[in-house]
Amino acid sequence: MNILILGATGPTGRHVADLAIAAGDTVTVLARRPEALEDLADQVNVVAGDATSHKDVAKAMIGQDAVISALGRSTSVRADDLFTRAAAAVIDAAKEQGVSRLVWLSSFGVGDTYQSASAVQKIMYRTFLRDIYANKELSEKAIRSSGLDWTLVYPTLLTKGPVKGTYRAGDRLPMKGNPKISRADVAAFLHKAAHSPEWINRDAVITD
Repeated sequence: MNILILGATGPTGRHVADLAIAAGDTVTVLARRPEALEDLADQVNVVAGDATSHKDVAKAMIGQDAVISALGRSTSVRADDLFTRAAAAVIDAAKEQGVSRLVWLSSFGVGDTYQSASAVQKIMYRTFLRDIYANKELSEKAIRSSGLDWTLVYPTLLTKGPVKGTYRAGDRLPMKGNPKISRADVAAFLHKAAHSPEWINRDAVITD
């Protein structure tokens, strides 16, 4: 499969890139800092550009079968419209290039998943993460109405732990305490979802 990865310089996106390479996919990454992926230079096609630029995304999307977005704001609590601008660029570029499959990484607590969060989590989502979550929710409304074969993925608290392969995934999941999941397992789900029709036009909540 030909896969375009957005956010490959981030910790989760890098896991996705490594998995896709290991699986034998033909991998393209769009990165503002191509130098951060120098160690993959002979294994992936690195396109220098911005995920919020329609022109850059369209260029990187030529010949792709699927797009996996693992874009994030690292430790920032401000979205700066990253997700809405990237979603707009991806949707327009996908239609232009005839690419229908999109797997988009979100966060637990965004949109309808907020209702399943604990009281403590809801406080965090309404305060520190309010700006980022609001922008993510807007971006996902655009994706849902795009006509693409989308999957929106909502992992619980991300950790640096190893891949376990025993995570739970569902449209809705019962939650207790402060559920977590490793970035490695999230990446495995993103990669698997891109290769399967199982999660097309579905939300996927994932946690250990």
